[in-house]
Amino acid sequence: MNVKERAKAGEMVCGTMLRVVRNPSVICLAKHAGLDFVMFDCEHGPFSLETLHDAYLVANAIGIEGWARVPFHTKDYISRILDAGAAGIMAPMIETAEMARQLVKYAKYEPVGERGLTTNGAHTAYKTQPHAQMMADMNKRVMVIAQIETATAVENAAEIAAVEGIDMLLIGPNDLSVSLGIPGDLMNPKELEAIAKVAKAARENKKLFSIHATAQLQNHFSDDLRVVMQIGDTDMLRNGCEGIRGYCDNLKPLAGY
Repeated sequence: MNVKERAKAGEMVCGTMLRVVRNPSVICLAKHAGLDFVMFDCEHGPFSLETLHDAYLVANAIGIEGWARVPFHTKDYISRILDAGAAGIMAPMIETAEMARQLVKYAKYEPVGERGLTTNGAHTAYKTQPHAQMMADMNKRVMVIAQIETATAVENAAEIAAVEGIDMLLIGPNDLSVSLGIPGDLMNPKELEAIAKVAKAARENKKLFSIHATAQLQNHFSDDLRVVMQIGDTDMLRNGCEGIRGYCDNLKPLAGY
C-alpha cells in the first residue's frame, strides 16, 4: 500500500520537511531511519526542478515517498513537480473551497481533476503504460494536501474538506497563530480551538488530518493524527551541532596540554 492508503487504513505514518539539503542521499538516510515520506519545502526553500527530479527518482526506487510544498496552487508548480515524480503535493494558504478545487484540478487526472497528461517521465520511472491505467494509478497514489493556516481557512474548513480530491488538511500552526493575532503562541486556547475545528472538519469528511509542529502540539491532537510530520533538516542540523558543542563544553582537558 502507498502512504495514503496506509494512513487511511489507520496506520501512523511519519515524515519530515526538507528545506536546505539537496543531495539525494538524504532520501536514503530518511528511508533507513524508518520514515515514510519527506516533503521538500518549495515555498521557502531553494529547490530546483532538477533537484526534485533526482530526489524523487531515488525515493520511488527505494520505497519512500517524496512530497513537495509548492509556493502556490497553480499549474506551473503543481503539474511540473508531480511530473518530476512527487507522490504528494501540498499547497499553502488554502482558504476556500474554490482554492481547494484549483489545487485538485492540477494535481489529479480526469475524472477527478484536469492534470495534463504525459506518460513517460519520472512519475512513471520512465516506463510507458496504458493511459487510463496510469491516470487511475496516479490518482490513487498522489496525496493532495490543503494547508490550513489562516483564520479564514479555519472558518471554511468544512467546505475545503468536502472537496473531492483533497486527501488531507494539514495545519501550519505558525502562520495560523499570526492570523489569529497571537504570533508564536501555539498552545493558546484560541489556536487550539481553531485547530480542533479543522480536525473535526477533516474527520467528518473522512479526510486525513495533520500538523507540522512540535511534539507538544501534536500530542494534544494525537487522536486525530495519522500523518505525523515533525521538524526539518535545518532543525536536525542545528540540534546536531548543538550536541557537539555541548559535548565539547563538558570535556575536561588534560592539565598542561
